[in-house]
Amino acid sequence: LIIPLRDTRHRQLLHHHRHHHHHHLQQQQQQQQQQQQQQTSSFSHIAHRRASDKPNPKMADQDIEHYLKQTHDRVFENNRRWAEEKKKQDPNFFVSLSEGQSPEYLWIGCSDSRIPAEQITGLEPGEAFIHRNIANMVNNIDLNVMSVINYAVRHLQVKHIVVCGHYGCGGVKAAMTPKDLGLLNPWLRNIRDVYRLHEAELDAIADEDARYDRLVELNVVEQCRNVIKTAAIQQSYAKNKFPIVHGWVFGFNDGLLKDLKIDHKSMLHDIQKLYHLPGADF
Repeated sequence: LIIPLRDTRHRQLLHHHRHHHHHHLQQQQQQQQQQQQQQTSSFSHIAHRRASDKPNPKMADQDIEHYLKQTHDRVFENNRRWAEEKKKQDPNFFVSLSEGQSPEYLWIGCSDSRIPAEQITGLEPGEAFIHRNIANMVNNIDLNVMSVINYAVRHLQVKHIVVCGHYGCGGVKAAMTPKDLGLLNPWLRNIRDVYRLHEAELDAIADEDARYDRLVELNVVEQCRNVIKTAAIQQSYAKNKFPIVHGWVFGFNDGLLKDLKIDHKSMLHDIQKLYHLPGADF
């Protein structure tokens, strides 16, 4: 069989074109993979920087600007990946999320960056209404927390209210520090009042760390009591038998939550001797 030279040349060119195109696609894929790996490595590096790598007076201005840009961009990169992953798991995830919220829980926690409520509880977006402040305080003259409680109970109709503290709380330790802390003084005074209420028990604990840990627990209990004092809680419980108030403490050493076993009904009964409100009988 004799193949015309023209056809042979055409086939050779076609084969060369296909090979070149395939090789070009491989190169593009490799470049994309390398870029993704570099980005991942870069963001991972930022995430695990040592304290000494962070901006300090000895760094050049351009280095500080570069650091700030990287740490800013990292959040958006993480957000993009999170959104993509959610859509892979459930294509209708964001459609459902945009329709509204109906959380079962109100979470009142500490502002400490190491205690993200959803992550340590395994809850998804829309399952918990979150409020955080220094040392997870519930102060009746704090319009922020009072508004959150009122909205969560009367409008969202949450079934559980969790006050969650954590061992090693900087706010609790600061409250026991004999020095002027400026604007924090009136805020931390509430924790000192908790110590005053339980002074005999706390002073009997010889170990300082153990005493701080116990104060963390007692502070959570007192904040639970402050939640139950509110009209929204008393009236909702009388009508619906919910929400129930819980006191929990998070431990950094094992990552577990400790339930302080707050007896909601008993605490409410005791509180109503002094804080009884019309329409709050149960």
